[in-house]
Amino acid sequence: MKRYLYIAVFISGMTSMGVEMAASRLLGNVFGTSNLVWASIIGIILIYLAAGYFVGGRWADRSPYFATFYQILIWAGLTTAVIPLASRPVLRVAANAFDQLELGVLFGSFTTVLVLLIIPVTLLGTASPFAIRLAIHDPATAGRISGRIYAISTLGSFIGTFLPSLVFIPLIGTYRTFLLFGGVLLAFGLVGLWATAGWRSILKYLWTPVLILALAWLGVRGSDKATPGLVYETESYYNYIQVLEQDGYYYLRLNEGQGVHSIYNADQLIYNGPWEQVLVAPFFNPAPYDPANFNNLAIVGLAAGTTAHQASAVYPNIHIDGYEIDPKIVSVARTYFDMNEPNLDVHVQDGRWGLEHSPERYQVISVDAYRPPYIPAHMTTQEFFQIVYDHLTPDGVMVINIGRGPNDRRLINALASTIATVFPSIHVMDIPDTFNSILYASAQPTDANDLLRNYAYLSGRSDVHPMLMAVLQRTIVNLQPAPDLNEQVFTDDLAPVEWITNNMVLSFLFSGDMETLQ
Repeated sequence: MKRYLYIAVFISGMTSMGVEMAASRLLGNVFGTSNLVWASIIGIILIYLAAGYFVGGRWADRSPYFATFYQILIWAGLTTAVIPLASRPVLRVAANAFDQLELGVLFGSFTTVLVLLIIPVTLLGTASPFAIRLAIHDPATAGRISGRIYAISTLGSFIGTFLPSLVFIPLIGTYRTFLLFGGVLLAFGLVGLWATAGWRSILKYLWTPVLILALAWLGVRGSDKATPGLVYETESYYNYIQVLEQDGYYYLRLNEGQGVHSIYNADQLIYNGPWEQVLVAPFFNPAPYDPANFNNLAIVGLAAGTTAHQASAVYPNIHIDGYEIDPKIVSVARTYFDMNEPNLDVHVQDGRWGLEHSPERYQVISVDAYRPPYIPAHMTTQEFFQIVYDHLTPDGVMVINIGRGPNDRRLINALASTIATVFPSIHVMDIPDTFNSILYASAQPTDANDLLRNYAYLSGRSDVHPMLMAVLQRTIVNLQPAPDLNEQVFTDDLAPVEWITNNMVLSFLFSGDMETLQ
């Protein structure tokens, strides 16, 4: 019986971490996956586990029976399994509140979902101290048995860390992942109760596996979010993915859905967003720069390929390498966004790693992996920008899409301060009617007049795509003064970009401004 007790402890440890990982996706689909959300999830689960340790020790002293222990596991498994069902109405409200930036409803929903975790996680926390009480018969072995049980529980937690995100969430979804972990724990509880208290003891719990099997079979009807125009949704290792369709336009949204990561219309090329701004990058070089000379582009943060589609139309002879870490986004892009250009090579890998190990040198490298608060710190550092510089041709230009607040340019200034330690020239333009700025950094010294001279050189030429001329004009009109270069330089060792982005997001939310960051 002691061996089965150890197995039950392993399963409870695995379930506790499985709940944490699945809860991060459950909440991340609506509230995002920023470090603020992660900190809230981890912090509240640790509090619930601490309460479980305390309650479990006292409970075990008052009722030191195997039957009690296994009944606790049964209820922990059941309440784990129904978390997504209970939370779905709240998350639907939260998703709508997020779209409208209704802060009271948003924070209330977030708190409510965290409260829903209190029963299963607290019950899971009781498992280890309860098992120790049951396993110790000789005080001389207390230390050895306690260490063994906590080691077994921790090994279970180790397994539970990887199974949800790497296997089950992409395979069966978040809701059924909760059902699976809860159902396995419940099954072990039922078997343990039957073995220690007889078959009559489990009769009153026979409805619990029936409920879980019914939920697994029937699923949860409808989409995760009641988003107008939703045509497809899925989950991957990295993201909750939505495709929306409105008036012939397809939009890619990820996680909480506050940004449009790609857009596509079969009859439209220009979308007045950040994507087409990449097309003008070569023209920051000294004039005259002929469009026929631009034939090599890398996109770090390919998403569903809006920039690749535009570049292929404007520059028919261009070759494009696109780096995208999420293979499901690539699949969605090919199906819904016609990302099937023969001149596009897609590399499914982290952008920094892929670029660093690429033998190619590019005329333009677009870094479109930023959106506050989701800015990968390893792509903001001096070392990263040195990698970009080393993979540019002598006349190469780096382009970065950067979010900003209505009156907050700290992120732009911080990145520009870092980039200026590697690149000789930096130019910034603001995209009208958005909270996006585009930073251009050239591998050779340039100035804004180069862009003006190239615009004059291209004007009136019949072989120049009209979209290129429109975007050049928009860039010139919206060029900004040189950024403040007195901010901290980010390095691989120290890049506190989260301090800036978290503050930007909170300031934006409390400002009352209802515009949406792209």
